[in-house]
Amino acid sequence: MNIKEKCVVSMHYKLTDETGQLIDASEDQPLLYIHGTNSLIPGLEKQLDGKVKGDQIIAKVAPEEGYGPVMPQLIQNLPLSTFQGVEKIEVGMEFEASNDNNEKMIVRVDAVDGEEITINGNHPLAGKTLNFDVNIVDVREASEEELSHGHVHGAGGHQH
Repeated sequence: MNIKEKCVVSMHYKLTDETGQLIDASEDQPLLYIHGTNSLIPGLEKQLDGKVKGDQIIAKVAPEEGYGPVMPQLIQNLPLSTFQGVEKIEVGMEFEASNDNNEKMIVRVDAVDGEEITINGNHPLAGKTLNFDVNIVDVREASEEELSHGHVHGAGGHQH
């Protein structure tokens, strides 16, 4: 069976950045997702279209089809006083914040310079070209229940 919309795909993957640094991998359990439900970044899903069980592909995904370009407006410098109640602010910490439209977003501390904190609302992989090494383990039709819930049921199926 070829990978197409409304199929459950089971795959092992290894994700590296443009320098070859390992970012993520499927480890022991394959990743399961429903094709065509925006569970994966568009550039990877597009390259998996039509593949079959046993296929192995190397997919190179540009930022525009991955996590998007870095948006400078999502990087801000804030005074330390903004973070009242937090004992010590460190690079890499994440906070939930609201934007001007009151939408919740996760921001990461990129720099701490005395009384000034640089936060970044961009996805950590924004602006990066991603390299996926994918091995298709299985392809099957999704059940009605899986389609109505929007995710795979069974072993390893609640991963997103």
